[in-house]
Amino acid sequence: MAASSRRHKDVFSIKPIDPPSRMSIAYLNGVYTPLDEARVSVLDRGFLFGDGVYEVIPVYGGKGFLRDRHLTRLENSLAATRIENPHVRAQWENLLDEVIRRNGGGDQGIYLQVTRGSAPRLHAFPKGISPTVLMTSQPLALSAHPSPAKTITRPDIRWGRCDIKSIALIGNILLRQEATDVGCLETILIRDGRITEGAASNVFIVRQGRVMTPPASPLLLRGITRDFVIEQCAEANLPIHEVTVSEAALRDADEAWITGSLMGIAPVVEIDGALVGSGRPGPLWEKIHALFRRCWRDSGQSRPDP
Repeated sequence: MAASSRRHKDVFSIKPIDPPSRMSIAYLNGVYTPLDEARVSVLDRGFLFGDGVYEVIPVYGGKGFLRDRHLTRLENSLAATRIENPHVRAQWENLLDEVIRRNGGGDQGIYLQVTRGSAPRLHAFPKGISPTVLMTSQPLALSAHPSPAKTITRPDIRWGRCDIKSIALIGNILLRQEATDVGCLETILIRDGRITEGAASNVFIVRQGRVMTPPASPLLLRGITRDFVIEQCAEANLPIHEVTVSEAALRDADEAWITGSLMGIAPVVEIDGALVGSGRPGPLWEKIHALFRRCWRDSGQSRPDP
């Protein structure tokens, strides 16, 4: 029973702050403040329009995992949305380090958000405003044994620039909730008969020993963990291909995985009620997950929960 229960823990999961009375420290526009005291204007365009971008950065042992890649993607999202980048790279790094330090180091999930700023409500970009910058921290509970994931599929109803990590996530939220409503972890999205990604993850499949994932395009977010897994597959001499993945290929896969910054690499064992392969995590997932664990352990994280 103990071994079975261990296999049903998440690789990366956000847990409540312990003790509950301990409030994390947020950064908001140059001020470090207890999270429950942070305030933004009701005229902030993030609040009114979802006019902003964000990143979620896992921290192990006080060090941001793949931090530079997250900051590069943040810079790309800011440029794509024409939001002024309020900081140079060194300033972003210093802010992240300070938020991590003020929240006790260790293992955390850092949420970083930049909106266009506050102004009277008009669709056109206002002039003369400064971006709103927010960073928050939540403790990150790590386990060595991920939960096998049940998933559903749905049509991809989102817009055509999913490569921008926008805070306007209503499509993703509705699609993820459909999975939650039926006791599943994730919704895999299909557009014109092809897989794009999950509502909050990237998707990999394995067929006949070949690992495949949809190629980077405006129709999916180029996940930091996705790219890292591609590199890990190549280093492990596993055939890895960024190719179009049809719905039929997904349903006929020997293995399927979903990836994300706080999820890590989760094995998919069920899609729309049908088993994937044997219905258990597959051997290639076991291999890549072991490599991935070693990387985040070596990055500064202490031992995960057994």
